[in-house]
Amino acid sequence: MLTPGNVSDVKAAPALLERAGRMRYLLGDKGYDADRLRRSLREAGAKPVIPGRRNRKRAIRYDQERYRGRHLIESAFCRLKDFRRVATRYDKLAANFLSGVALATVFAFRL
Repeated sequence: MLTPGNVSDVKAAPALLERAGRMRYLLGDKGYDADRLRRSLREAGAKPVIPGRRNRKRAIRYDQERYRGRHLIESAFCRLKDFRRVATRYDKLAANFLSGVALATVFAFRL
């Protein structure tokens, strides 16, 4: 369970990954650059595709080709946030919010 308030991405990642299930790759931005997270991903059989921060003493190698595709995911979330109901999380119940996201997805991407 996540604690209330602002929690950094790296601290919230284990709880999210627990629910995500099995994956081959995890694409993340520099906010997810932590040795502990990278280690746990590798132990779970996933390959981290996360660039290292500038202040790292040793450069981190990552799949730059795969990382370039990350903007598609970011763009999709940005497009969904054009819908006020999704952007403001207007619905209190998770089922209602998910229904709103589904409708926004249909309208945004003409599925």
